[in-house]
Amino acid sequence: MPRRALTLLALPLVLRAASGAVWCYDSQDLKCGPGKWKDLAPGCGGDNQSPINIDRRKVQRDTNLGDIHFEGYDQAPPGKWKLMNNGHTVVMHVEGESMSEHINITSGGLTEKYRALQFHFHWGNLKGNGSEHTIDGRQFPMELHLVHMNTKYKTFKEAKGHPDGLAVLGFMFKVSNADNSNYNTIVAGLKNISHAGDFVELASTFCLYNLLPSVSQLSKYYRYHGSLTTPDCAEAVVWTLFEEPIPISQAQLNAFINTLHFSANGTAPGKMTDNFRPPQPLKNRKVYASKDAAISCSSVPSASHVLLLLLLAFPVFHFSVPL
Repeated sequence: MPRRALTLLALPLVLRAASGAVWCYDSQDLKCGPGKWKDLAPGCGGDNQSPINIDRRKVQRDTNLGDIHFEGYDQAPPGKWKLMNNGHTVVMHVEGESMSEHINITSGGLTEKYRALQFHFHWGNLKGNGSEHTIDGRQFPMELHLVHMNTKYKTFKEAKGHPDGLAVLGFMFKVSNADNSNYNTIVAGLKNISHAGDFVELASTFCLYNLLPSVSQLSKYYRYHGSLTTPDCAEAVVWTLFEEPIPISQAQLNAFINTLHFSANGTAPGKMTDNFRPPQPLKNRKVYASKDAAISCSSVPSASHVLLLLLLAFPVFHFSVPL
């Protein structure tokens, strides 16, 4: 009997909870998709909404945007993390007593310390990409968001009421020929959270660094002020979008597309695909590039460039004048 009890304890705990979402994505129903969110949540019609397109011809270099300090990203904290299908995406909750208090980000232009709360993903379908942010108009297969809360606020609700309340790190994905073994635990857990409300507690945690590009690439990023990308779209996010994409195999990407289901929206729950909000207008905001991030040459030639073109088009001829 004790032996059997140990076996049961080793199994993942999977529960299903009721979900009553009032918003959705276009892949579920155009009547409650992103185009209708501002009717459901007025904040989604604000002037500082996310995601956006990062136009590298228009970003401004900020040499003060140096290396971000990732505290605790190189350690597997004690306790258990919860991987959940919340009806809109798959989310890993890393907050909890004594679990996330040492997983923080500082520096890199951040004026406060931000504590890790959770990370989640946005993706497309078998034929199309699904990142929320785009770079020079290019959409990527998937996007990872690591959500952090300013430690000077006590609750997530309080933090959402301040422009510096949250800091989100965004990473794009690219399809590679081989599996990314660092994502095996997450991909394997997807089959246990197929339906909205399902969750599984991982047997052990892991280093968040494992999910990211190499440390040498983390100094290349873009910074702007925006919002949450789902209702209530609170404009409380300091966004950091990294230039270097994360490799993932097509099979691993397909596991997200084929395994997970949205919340039921009046009918049977459909496959969780295209769970991204399209880019929003930048309006009067500025996007800044870190000291190491790439900036594209402007399509408008500079004065010196125009002069050079004129000289090439009309060469100077030298004449000798007889004495």
